[in-house]
Amino acid sequence: MRRLIAPLVAALVFAAAPLVLAQTSYPARSITMVVPFSAGGPTDVLGRILGQRMSQSLGQQIIVEDVTGAGGTLGAARVAKAAPDGYTMVMGNLGTHAASVGLYKNLPYDPRTSFEPVMLASTTPMVLLAKKDLPVKSLQDVIALARTRRLNCGNAGVGSISHLTMLLFDKLAQIKVQHVPYRGLSQAMNDLLGGQIDLMFDQVISASPHIAGGEVHPIAVTGPRRAAAIPDVPTTAEAGLPELETIAWSALFFPKGTPEAIVARINAAVGEAMDDKDVVAQLAKLGSDVPAPEARTPEALAKLVRSEIDKWVPLIASAEITAN
Repeated sequence: MRRLIAPLVAALVFAAAPLVLAQTSYPARSITMVVPFSAGGPTDVLGRILGQRMSQSLGQQIIVEDVTGAGGTLGAARVAKAAPDGYTMVMGNLGTHAASVGLYKNLPYDPRTSFEPVMLASTTPMVLLAKKDLPVKSLQDVIALARTRRLNCGNAGVGSISHLTMLLFDKLAQIKVQHVPYRGLSQAMNDLLGGQIDLMFDQVISASPHIAGGEVHPIAVTGPRRAAAIPDVPTTAEAGLPELETIAWSALFFPKGTPEAIVARINAAVGEAMDDKDVVAQLAKLGSDVPAPEARTPEALAKLVRSEIDKWVPLIASAEITAN
């Protein structure tokens, strides 16, 4: 009997060796975090804040690399095709991991099956902004004005959350604005500041400085509660349109097949960053919320991706928009 047990024990030890190795030696070098949007944007800022703190936990540098194009799908596709060894991940969002399903007929990945979800990294509501001299003070004012004249609204491109939020606003308020796509929200903001466009939805994280400086007029935030960065701005529910609730979210994903132990290691590092008071303060100042503990699991992120696809793809289909 002992002769049979010894080989069995040896086999179990050898089978467990890769898992133990992954847990003890990973990471052995720097990790690349692909941000599929432009430098200086909300996702890039978030990635650098978290990456810096994660580097301390992991003992290896997190290198943030901006890979722009095709609404973020170029960067996401690059990570989907990368080796599942734990050294390449992507900071995805609603655009790359939900809206893309409805926008691109030949999307080179499936957000539901091409990635290993790691953790939801942040959530931030959108805020409707009006140019300074637009004669509106409330959401109802915007709706009333849009019914008397054609207003134009900037966005970060077809299928971006700024675009989708305005499409939802159109549908719920039964109005029709002129959508003006830009290559990014920073360009749209420049034209809003200059008075070339009337409105735009922006993330609180990037709109706050312009609001604080009195350069634009905030109308309403799309979250379930007021944003700490702009507490005087009402929610869309308070403004009479509760269905207009959208949240910009960012999350980390590895390529499909990345070992569970590595996913758990990075999940823990992100969690440590989110529990760091300095990180929380930085994100709060930017208008970004730290996810609740129950929302920090890979399983919760996978569920979020599926629910966002179910929410936005039908709206995209009904609006008959594509990015191809």
